[in-house]
Amino acid sequence: MADLDYPAPLDLFPPSREAGLDRLRDFVPHAGKAYAAKRNADSGPGRKDGVSMLSPYIRHRLISEYEVAEAVLARWAPSTAEKFIQEVLWRTYWKGWLQMRPSVWQAFVRERDNDRLRVEANAGLTRALLDAEEGRTGIECFDDWSRELVATGYLHNHVRMWFASIWIFTLKLPWALGADFFLRHLLDADPASNTLGWRWVAGIQTPGKTYLARPDNIEKYADGRYRPEGLATTAEAIRDERPPKAGELPARPKLATGGRALLLLHGDDLTGFDALPDGVAIAGGLVAAGAHADHPWPFGDKAAGFMQRAAASAAEHAASALSLDVPVIAELNAEAIVEQAKQVGADRVITPDAPVGPLDDALDALSAQLHAAGLPLHRSRRDWDGAAWPFATKGFFPFKKHIPELLERAGLT
Repeated sequence: MADLDYPAPLDLFPPSREAGLDRLRDFVPHAGKAYAAKRNADSGPGRKDGVSMLSPYIRHRLISEYEVAEAVLARWAPSTAEKFIQEVLWRTYWKGWLQMRPSVWQAFVRERDNDRLRVEANAGLTRALLDAEEGRTGIECFDDWSRELVATGYLHNHVRMWFASIWIFTLKLPWALGADFFLRHLLDADPASNTLGWRWVAGIQTPGKTYLARPDNIEKYADGRYRPEGLATTAEAIRDERPPKAGELPARPKLATGGRALLLLHGDDLTGFDALPDGVAIAGGLVAAGAHADHPWPFGDKAAGFMQRAAASAAEHAASALSLDVPVIAELNAEAIVEQAKQVGADRVITPDAPVGPLDDALDALSAQLHAAGLPLHRSRRDWDGAAWPFATKGFFPFKKHIPELLERAGLT
């Protein structure tokens, strides 16, 4: 096994909006042809020269997709930065796809929980799962990646595909437990991107499509550090399954003007105040570093540590932008929110929308509790999401055709 030096997660990703903006500025000069040429290469822990390393900041919207696209397109023509802009929109696409098929997330959670019970009842499977998670499989590259993930909270996107393929087709481990492993350790763990990406590798997202990790591909793009032996040579879909058809995109009614609102930011959108409807009077704010007691999140300690400090940074940014006091609370606690609304004289709560996942469930639970207390909760959808999500009815390639239109509608071209 390689002797690797793993950077600490919060050194690799300082959890603040300022750090995200600094990283964006540093990356913009490389977002054109250099990104297209180098984006698949991974040189090892902390050495990700070909990619932006922005994903934890974008995932929690410490910086928004719009801000990222705006900065890149101010420097590069859309045709030159096409590959990077597409990567930004992939995340938006996955969210929209799952938003119209929430049953896929619910099915993943059920399968994960059932697989956990199977593992508890099977000593051999328990040992195999621990070996994979702790980097003791004997497949050097996989073991190094597993340790890197746990140590740093991050893996290169190409490595994530290799890892998932080896997990499913070589180690024969349940895909849902692999997706869960990522959710528990990635700082940028996203319910849509993570769940649907693992489903795609396993062959149950796009019928007839799987992903096979190949030794020559790993050798080429891992800077010659590995050429693993004994990997699966075929990748048959784990079962015959077709995703459900797209349903209706849940509506988010416009917020009536008048009154005074308490702004509530959360881990799916820490800068959502910049997308509030016009004419809404904000009386005060709160930032929640976690979800709801009935729907706990983040799923891992490192992600929780990132979120705690990211929430503090978001609170400072919101307080400065809105000239208001914006405290941080540990979770989406109805009592604390009602009390803060009383203190600032708010008659409603407004929060940026959360797509399907634990924060969506948390906001639903919170909404019922606030309604019982006479305090309505309004979920405000960003224009970026509202414009893009309706096009996520099929695969990414049909969606991709709409990217020029979406950039134009956003005023970026």
